[in-house]
Amino acid sequence: MIDEFERLNAVDRFKKLDAGIKKDLDDIVNLLASICNVPVALISLIDDKMQWFKASVGTGEINCNARELSFCQHTILHDEVLIVKDASQDSRFANLPIVSNAPYIKFYAGVPLMTYDGHAVGSLCVLHVQPIELSELQINTIKVLSKQVTNLIELNWSMQSLMEQNQSTQLQKKRIEDSEIKLKAVFDSQKDIHILIGRNMEVLAYNKAAYKYIKANYQKEIRQGVHFLTLTNQNYTDEMFENIHAAMKGKVVNSEWLLQYEQEDARWLEVTFEPVTDNTGLIIGVTINATDVTIRKQNAEQIDKQNEALQKIATIQSHELRKPVASLMGLMEVLKLDDNYVFNSYYPMIELTINELDTKIKDIVYQSERTLNHPHN
Repeated sequence: MIDEFERLNAVDRFKKLDAGIKKDLDDIVNLLASICNVPVALISLIDDKMQWFKASVGTGEINCNARELSFCQHTILHDEVLIVKDASQDSRFANLPIVSNAPYIKFYAGVPLMTYDGHAVGSLCVLHVQPIELSELQINTIKVLSKQVTNLIELNWSMQSLMEQNQSTQLQKKRIEDSEIKLKAVFDSQKDIHILIGRNMEVLAYNKAAYKYIKANYQKEIRQGVHFLTLTNQNYTDEMFENIHAAMKGKVVNSEWLLQYEQEDARWLEVTFEPVTDNTGLIIGVTINATDVTIRKQNAEQIDKQNEALQKIATIQSHELRKPVASLMGLMEVLKLDDNYVFNSYYPMIELTINELDTKIKDIVYQSERTLNHPHN
């Protein structure tokens, strides 16, 4: 049973033929017309409505025909040659315009063009205005040439598909390359050190910052395939190995190291070891990202020194400033025992002043301690 939907899909594959194959098809119809001694020979594709002439001889300027008015609509229903000796005497064709009117076709012989997947997409046929007989050799020639036509159009379609696929692949490749260039530009423009290593600790990728850092401090050149631990500070090799091993197991590891170099001051590096997975979740490597945090460390150290100084000030405020006030308050208690009239008249005012001073000093000490303990409040 014919699957018309699939057959029409197959026809659509072959509708656009290259100019190169057009000449080959023209050669075939000319050869067939000569061998069979007929005025008309053609190669056609048949869709749901039309018969499209892809190569022809004897049809003039006509390049198509309605499917329902064609001989070939019957040819594609079978996989063998269809021979009509006198169409005017055949009820299937007697009323066709080309039979009942000029050019008054009588003879027809056609073979379906069968694709590799079994679809009859069209036909190779010959026509004559006289009822004739074809020899067995001529009929076999039509069959052989029909296979050649099918091979040519399928090869042409395959080449077109391959070229389109190649163009698509090249376009996709260019887009990927452009993306990689942009990504590498961003990657290399960063000041932080970025290195990607594989499961065997071989270097897979790195940025310019990593190259410059290793070159400047260890006089070594990082490159793909080199074992990462041969490029590192030997004082941290064991810890580096442990961190990489932990990352290979799925853990994110953060470390801070103080590194001393021959020609530079010591520098603090914050290093992160993070696992890298593929689309299935399998860990395939580790990214090592290092940031110079020397300035941050120095700022933190400066803040610690400032806090220490403030603590000393608070201590002085608490003990040294309050000491005279405490002495005055003690003296006031002694003077209370004296019945000196003049002093007793000023005593309340003096006592109030001393108490206010004590309160203010306590408040200063409290605020200082609060600032030290809660600097952001």
